[in-house]
Formats: sequence, C-alpha cells, structure tokens
Amino acid sequence: MALSRFWSIILISSVVYIFYLLLTGQFYSLNPVVNGSQNDPLLKAEYDTTVFAQSHPEVFSALVSGKKELTSEGKTYRLTDKGVIEVYEGKQSADGIFMTCKNTIMNLWLPLIGYLTFFCGLMHLLSDSNATEKLARWLTPIFSRIFPDLPKGHPAYGFMTMNFAANFLGLDNAATPFGLKAMESMQEVNRDKNRASDSQIMFLCLHAAGLTLLPTSIIGYRAAAGAANPSDVMLPIIITSFIGTVAALLFVSIRQRINLLNGVIIGAISAVSAVIGLLLFYIVRLEGISKIHFTGNLSNAILLLIILIIVMYAFMKERVFREKGTNLFDSFVTGAKDGFTTGLRVLPYMIAMLVVLSIFRNSGLMEIVMSGLAAVLGLLHVDREVIDAIPVALMRPFSAGGSRGFMLDAMATYGADSFAGRLSCLFQGAAETTFYVIALYFGSVNVKDTRYTLWIMLLVDLVCVITGIIVCSLYF
Repeated sequence: MALSRFWSIILISSVVYIFYLLLTGQFYSLNPVVNGSQNDPLLKAEYDTTVFAQSHPEVFSALVSGKKELTSEGKTYRLTDKGVIEVYEGKQSADGIFMTCKNTIMNLWLPLIGYLTFFCGLMHLLSDSNATEKLARWLTPIFSRIFPDLPKGHPAYGFMTMNFAANFLGLDNAATPFGLKAMESMQEVNRDKNRASDSQIMFLCLHAAGLTLLPTSIIGYRAAAGAANPSDVMLPIIITSFIGTVAALLFVSIRQRINLLNGVIIGAISAVSAVIGLLLFYIVRLEGISKIHFTGNLSNAILLLIILIIVMYAFMKERVFREKGTNLFDSFVTGAKDGFTTGLRVLPYMIAMLVVLSIFRNSGLMEIVMSGLAAVLGLLHVDREVIDAIPVALMRPFSAGGSRGFMLDAMATYGADSFAGRLSCLFQGAAETTFYVIALYFGSVNVKDTRYTLWIMLLVDLVCVITGIIVCSLYF
C-alpha cells in the first residue's frame, strides 16, 4: 500500500510539474518526455530564419554558409531542411516513456528471462533430487530463529542461501532467480496471499542490504577511470555492506520481535565475519592486476562450481528422478518453464516502476530534490566532497543505471582517487536498487501490501550512506 501511494504521488507530481513548466515557457517540447532517449540533446527553441538572422546574425551566417550545425556557448544550433533553426541545450536525463518501455523489455526483461529459464531449471533439479530438503535441514538451526513463521526444514531456506551466496560473490544475475524462487516458496505458506509475510519481509530486507565480498564491477569502473589502485575501495565496500546487512537484521527483528541474542545467531554472524576476514587477508596482499584477476575468477569459479555440484548431485540421484516418473533433462525443462512464467509475471511491475521513474527524472523534480538536499547539507556544514557524492546515494534506491552514471560522472569530474570519487563507489557498491527490488520480488508473487518493507529498506540505505561516509573518512 505504501509503495503504491509513493509511486502515485511521484507520477502525479511529475506530470503536474511538467505542465507547469510548459505553460510558463520553461519547457519547450514534451516530445523528449514521451519519445526521447537518454543523453539526447534537449530542444530549447525553434526560430524562423528571418527572426533568427536578426537576433543572431553571426550564427545564422555560419549556418547558411554550409555548416548546418554550430555549437557556441553551450548551445547547439541546427538548420533543418525545412528552413527552421533549432536550438539545443543540455542533455535528456532519462529515456522517454516509449523508449523506457522498449528498453525495459529488450535490455532488462529479456536477459532476465534467460537467467530465470536457466537457473530455475537447475533449481528444479535440486528440488526433484531432494537436495533442497537436505540443505534446509542443515540450515534449520539458523534460519528457524530468523524466520520463525516458516516451517522447519522449509525449501525456501535452500533458495535463500543460494541467493545470499550469489549476492555475496557479486553474481547479481544468478542471485535474482534464486531470490524469486525463495519468494515463491515462502508464498506457498503465506496465509494472506495479498499481504507480505514476516519471512518475505525479512528475506527481502537482508537481500537488499547488498552484502558483497567481490565488487568486481566497481573495481572495473575505477580501473577504466584511471584510478591508481582500482581495488582500494574493496574493503570499505565490504565493511559498509556488512554493517548494512546487520542493521537490516536488527531493524526487522525489532519490528517482528525476534530474539537475536542466542548462541546460534551470534555464531553464524561470527562465522560470516571470519570468512570475510580470511578472504580479505589474502586479497589485500595481492597487487594491482593480480587482485582484479583473482576476484573476477573467484566469483565466476564459484558459479561454475555451484552448477557442477547441482548437476553431479542430480546425476548421482538418478534413481530418485525415475521414482518420480521423470529424468534429469525433463526435470530441468520443467523448471525452466516455471522460470519463463515467473518472468511474465514480473514484467508489468518492471514497466510501471521504470516508466514512473523516467517521468520523474525528465520532469526535473529529481534534480530539484537532489539540489535541495545538497543545500541543506551545506547549511549543516557537511564537507563539500561528501555533498559531491550524494547524488549517487539518492539515485541508488531508484535506478542502478542512473546511480552508475552519477558515479562515473563524479570520478570524471573530481578524479577517481578523490574522496568524492571513492565515496560514490561506496554508495554504488554497498546498497541495492530498493524500489526495483520491491517491485520485482513482490510482483513475482502478486503481493499487493508490502507492509513496512519499504521504510526499513530505506532506513538500511540511510545506514549504508552514513556508514560509507564514516568508513571512507577513516580509510582514506
């Protein structure tokens, strides 16, 4: 309900503001909002040649002499075949409505369908071979304390573990199918199918905290931006995302009245901390390209190992498949079909969310919000370098692509090794696209009432922002 109202308010405010700008002459054309593409030049005015020749004689002379296009003082002038002078200034913030619909399907949904089809096929092998039941039994001592409303030994335990592991290793594409399968599994025991269960909320908040060990994409972007040591943000990102994950666990546990002060939970957190510490101990001793090479290979090797283990285990349990009247290949195909069906269910939620975000960004309201927050932070004497990185933190809950653009811009403007450049990398690497995650995961199981999920996830995002600033200040 809260998420529905939030998006409705965003959409209404953005459209009303667009018409206000149009009526006051601050918005020349609505075409970019509807049909434009991100980074296209923005049309600001059009003139008849007679009028333009009188007001801009030098530019007009250059255009009619054969140039057809001229850039001067940040503006681009074009002479069209119809004899009209077009004036462009600035670039479009995001794709228009139609381009957003097209690109959501072509660049997000179709790849997601591929990932879901393959990994859901693998997960069906786990299910038919009874591996998920065994994994769930092993995890019951831990998960039964964090997810008390789930039956002990529930198959969702196994899917959640695979999701956390994939996120931990930076395998976002592999993590999503596991996460969607976990949500579907928990939905089977959800008494109110339209309302998020406690377990679904806990899982999604932990997932969105973005605990990451190998931020390989961030390291790659820093290398491309010319950073002296591209992987120097690895430890700060791990620390920030780990604190965010613990914060998510605490916030949801307080809301659901779950007691975390027991030996099993404390031991599990300590074990995860030890694994992170040991890997970091080895990784920080590597130099330059060796570090990037190792982290990239480690994440991909783990993914291949997971696939190998699943298929080998299923092959060893071929008798179980025969008893169920199937075989490995047919089981995989059945699961793959389920993955495709899941992809069809989530498409409307993806389209709706991303179109609203497109209108919000193209209206200019998002820029106003960011500028306003930057001004408030300035009045509070927040360091200017922190303010320079804040746009990444603000955009991150809405759009991974948008926040990535701000991160790259911060590194290009202030330098990859500047405080703002490094802090923007922390904001990008230690958080999730909150609104996208909520729409995708709850949309996959047709849950309408997300209860308090949004507010806790935004609170966790705030914790990651504050932690990132502190860690970056201490580390650099």
